Amino acid sequence: MTSTVHAPRGLVDLGPIAQLRAGRLGRRLPQLLIGLWLYGMSLAFMVRAGLGLAPWDVLHSGFTRHVPITLGQAVIVFSFLVLLLWIPLREKPGIGTIANAVVVGLSADATLAVLDRPDSLWLRALFLVGGVAANGLATALYIGAQFGRGPRDGLMTGLHRRTGLSLRLVRTMLEVTVVVIGLLLGGALGVGTVLYALAIGPLTQALLPFFTVELRT
Repeated sequence: MTSTVHAPRGLVDLGPIAQLRAGRLGRRLPQLLIGLWLYGMSLAFMVRAGLGLAPWDVLHSGFTRHVPITLGQAVIVFSFLVLLLWIPLREKPGIGTIANAVVVGLSADATLAVLDRPDSLWLRALFLVGGVAANGLATALYIGAQFGRGPRDGLMTGLHRRTGLSLRLVRTMLEVTVVVIGLLLGGALGVGTVLYALAIGPLTQALLPFFTVELRT
């Protein structure tokens, strides 16, 4: 999934073999999986809030209106479609990249299967705020585990590297594009979309130093 933060001290960019050789797998692998599973759960809470989704999830939700698949399955499909765009950008996927593409969607569907939409507005607002906060924590966990970028993050950094445009501009262009396409497909845009866009960067930035695992490189 996508979030733009400045890399804290100790965060490095390694290939898949180097990621395994860097050690501390007893902490890093569980942290990666917990972070990705929590990410999918946070998505499900935002869906059940019914107050708007993160930009890429506006696209996912719109897509499910026209194709008989679940939201989690849409997340997985678009993850692998985005990975195809890595090829001309010469981005190299890591272990966490592939795990991200699969685990988030599975978690989202599993959580949606047991989580109902609240009737009261204040509970829906709580679901929304909790979902955004959990998403920030989940992002810090999986990035801090140092197993590579998610598909959408890699698309952003690849475009930044190949075009010379700033990360902020590339992220904005990507998210505006997917929101517009999602809206045309009937996706769920709302106050939650704005809250996510404003909060996820600062949340992840604040939490990432606490969860970045120092590696042997």
